[in-house]
Amino acid sequence: MPTLRRFEYLIAIAEHRNFHRAAKAAHVSQPTLSQQLKLLEDELGVILLDRGLSGGGLTPIGRDICERARRIIREVDDLKRAALVARTGGEVGILRIGVSPTIGPYLLPEIVAEMYAEMPRLKIHIREGIPDEQVGELTNGAIDLLLAPLPLPSAGAHTEQLFEEPLRIVASVDHPLTKRRRLEAADLDNHGVLNLDSRHHLSRQIAVICEALKMQLLRDYEGTSLDSLYQMAASGLGLAILPELYLKSSAGAAGGVHVLNVRGYEMSRQIALLWRKEAPYHGTCVLVAKRIRARGAKLLRGR
Repeated sequence: MPTLRRFEYLIAIAEHRNFHRAAKAAHVSQPTLSQQLKLLEDELGVILLDRGLSGGGLTPIGRDICERARRIIREVDDLKRAALVARTGGEVGILRIGVSPTIGPYLLPEIVAEMYAEMPRLKIHIREGIPDEQVGELTNGAIDLLLAPLPLPSAGAHTEQLFEEPLRIVASVDHPLTKRRRLEAADLDNHGVLNLDSRHHLSRQIAVICEALKMQLLRDYEGTSLDSLYQMAASGLGLAILPELYLKSSAGAAGGVHVLNVRGYEMSRQIALLWRKEAPYHGTCVLVAKRIRARGAKLLRGR
């Protein structure tokens, strides 16, 4: 009978497509990994690995079995979590939250500290990533919750909408546009706007805003983070579109940029928390959602 551990080795190969990296991720030697995968093939009576491909690709039946193995492991993990919830009265051990880097650092620290003070047996692990990619991790059980902007492909997930966050247009403090107390949308025509790597959800929103206001994306100057956008805007390289919570954080309040007051401009993004509908720790997810919603509303009111 195949063991869960051998299925985990197969999943490691599928994720890393390299025996050395997969063995390292699984905390075993490469020979051990190879041996265990061969035993798994013998037990199932099928070829799982296409050994003619470099790096450790899976055969079609290997990919199918890998997806089934993911579901099995997720169900076993849910079973353990359900037992833990029943045994502890609601504390689920380690709660893994995937977050967008354009949200998490400016919203979660105080929430995590408060929840740890009230429930010291609840450990929260934060994993930053690209939301579109983390949806797959949520489905596979690699993370328990996902804090991200909408819309997202969320089939099979409960989506709890939390709050709406304004997106502000900023310029360097000595930019000509900052000399006017109020601007019309036409005043922004053809002004260059800095953007993030295109994989970011916010990057796509910035592109939509630029099209609506007839501004130009500066594709030669893509930032890797909100901090880099802020710094480039402060240096006069271009305008930037930044989330309100970032601007209220210590990083966004460092000085050097000015929020432009544009008549009729009210663009924002919807922030939500997602978790699997069948998750056995639904009550804890609801509690986290309630805390994030309250924290977000408090910070947005503060300006």
